[in-house]
Amino acid sequence: MVKKNGFTLIELLVVMALIGMLLSLSVPRYFGHVDKARETVLRQNLAQLRDAIDKYFSDNGCYPDTLDELVERHYLRRVPVDPLTERTDTWIVVPPQREHIGNLFDVHSGAAGKGSDGNDYASW
Repeated sequence: MVKKNGFTLIELLVVMALIGMLLSLSVPRYFGHVDKARETVLRQNLAQLRDAIDKYFSDNGCYPDTLDELVERHYLRRVPVDPLTERTDTWIVVPPQREHIGNLFDVHSGAAGKGSDGNDYASW
């Protein structure tokens, strides 16, 4: 009698079922953490942009006209990427209430949708 090494179909199905069960538990957690990380990066990028705008105003007495002006005047190394849109040109620029003191008072994300706190990304 010749003994063959290998797995039976039942053994393979049991292993595949266990792998599927482990994946069904871990994959939703993974994607939840990815979304939370993007929101954290968005908050940090907004804080960095707002800090640069405030420093620019403190030094010059007016607000910058564009985000690129903050880079040109070395308040930022580069315009940060919006982690939700993965682009640098989707920031929503908010002008100051008073005229003739620049065009860039605040910025918001241009991403559609709501964050984990229930607020629109554009209101952060």
